[in-house]
Amino acid sequence: MKLFFCFLILIHALIHLLGFTKPFGLMDTNPLTKDISKPLGMVWLLTAILFLLVFIGFLLRKEWWPILAFIAIVISQTLIFLYWKDAKFGTITNTIILIVSISAYSSYRFNQMVIDETNKLIANITTENTSIVTEEDVKHLPEIVKKWMQNSGVIGNEKINSASLSQKGFMKTKPDSQWKSFSAKQYFDVSNPSFIWFTEVDFMPMVNMVGRDKFVNGKGEMLIKLASIVPVVNEADNEKINSGTMIRYMAEIIWFPSAALNDYIKWETIDERTAKATFTADNKSVSGIFKFSEEGRMISFEAQRYYGAGKKANQETWLVKVDAYKTFNDYTIPSRCKIVWRLKDADFEWLALEVFDVKYNIKD
Repeated sequence: MKLFFCFLILIHALIHLLGFTKPFGLMDTNPLTKDISKPLGMVWLLTAILFLLVFIGFLLRKEWWPILAFIAIVISQTLIFLYWKDAKFGTITNTIILIVSISAYSSYRFNQMVIDETNKLIANITTENTSIVTEEDVKHLPEIVKKWMQNSGVIGNEKINSASLSQKGFMKTKPDSQWKSFSAKQYFDVSNPSFIWFTEVDFMPMVNMVGRDKFVNGKGEMLIKLASIVPVVNEADNEKINSGTMIRYMAEIIWFPSAALNDYIKWETIDERTAKATFTADNKSVSGIFKFSEEGRMISFEAQRYYGAGKKANQETWLVKVDAYKTFNDYTIPSRCKIVWRLKDADFEWLALEVFDVKYNIKD
């Protein structure tokens, strides 16, 4: 579809050259029947050049191409109205280019919002006095959590105060929908528990779905837009979304395990391979169950979480299952996971993700 769009822009640009060649007699025959003055012929040439620049900008993925496309479309459509009998079908092409340009511009604005929020989160991260974790630091934890700290490489390494992760994988929007590929980037402030998560989903050809989850100061936000334009989900700072993002943060400490040492998480032994964690932020608490292998590798995380954030959302069992491990910067963490909703009718596996790049104690 992208190749088709490129071809469409290029052909549209070349067709505008016809309006330039007619008044200057540069072609023996010309499909345009109405006379065109030389000044208007130059406008046709300008429009062709603008569309050629849009073509180049789209190919090179430049941020400015939608703005240039808007200008080119306005001039082009004005010319089409003036020469409607000969050029009216160009309106169809202009409409297609306009729709794609609006989506691209909306995507740019969405990305800028995420960049601004991410920069603000990173600016608040504490980067000084990062200490080395010792055996003494973990002695208060349940035995199986101590094993997890040892197995993950926490002991003897710097305590993690921030992290960034790159992810990819597949997701479903509904239990009966098809798998869609996605890529995502996530930033964490571990000292002051918060995160920004941004994803792009290949929803259909030429149409992506973008999403941003945010958890800051104990409050959550979820924003999902189709084609970066149409809001699918827009929920912020209510009981259900706040609780859900807190549970998500608690589950995701598996990627920066020294967070288990922070005071905002309290641990309780369930049995020799299971521990309960309670995470408190903004005077509110959520809990979940971590299960481990005998040697201390995290196997799963389970909690009661609101399925959705609307008025009809009910608490359901939310499960993170670990499929594989990988070592990043001396820390061994889960690299492939499946996320499952255990609904009344059947399990809904909605996300299969892989973490492929991790950075700790980021400064910018």
